[in-house]
Amino acid sequence: MSEFMLYVQIGWKHVLDLRAYDHILFLAALVIPYHFKDWKKILTLVSVFTLGHTLALVLAVFEMVKINVNLVEFLIPVTILCTAVYNLFNAGKGSGKSTITVPAFITLFFGIIHGLGFSNYFNSILAGSPSDKLLPLLEFALGIEFAQLAVVGTVLILSFLIQFFVRNSKRNWVLIASSIIIGVIIPMLIESEIWKK
Repeated sequence: MSEFMLYVQIGWKHVLDLRAYDHILFLAALVIPYHFKDWKKILTLVSVFTLGHTLALVLAVFEMVKINVNLVEFLIPVTILCTAVYNLFNAGKGSGKSTITVPAFITLFFGIIHGLGFSNYFNSILAGSPSDKLLPLLEFALGIEFAQLAVVGTVLILSFLIQFFVRNSKRNWVLIASSIIIGVIIPMLIESEIWKK
């Protein structure tokens, strides 16, 4: 396997790791309010996430930021919770008419936080100077983008099928799915290491 494919694959697996499902939960919360016809907005949001994630990794690799791991691990579910709660308050509003400013900000923030959370692992798999890590970092970001698009496509298909076969309105689907995500996230927040100090 080429070095290029190795880091693309690491990025792909990073997103699709079911043991660290926070990434998938965030993408689901992000995409639930949208339809296939909103593909431009969805692509923008996914790319904003990748940008934030990559920016955080660059800052960490070049040692421009130092992170508190417990704080970062706490903030990741906070951003998912914010996205799901935002969905609850905006359910029923047409996704085609809404702006993506707030979701884009939350997505960028999530990307930065998640990138910081992954920076220790990323630094441990790459030896050498920071300049040697830049190309693998970009290859890794490409793998993340591909995996995110796969998750987004899956969520959109599931949303369509559930609404079609259950005859559920988009508003009800957004409320139900976002509530489920909130129910999964709250225990993660309660069990966070940040409370154990």
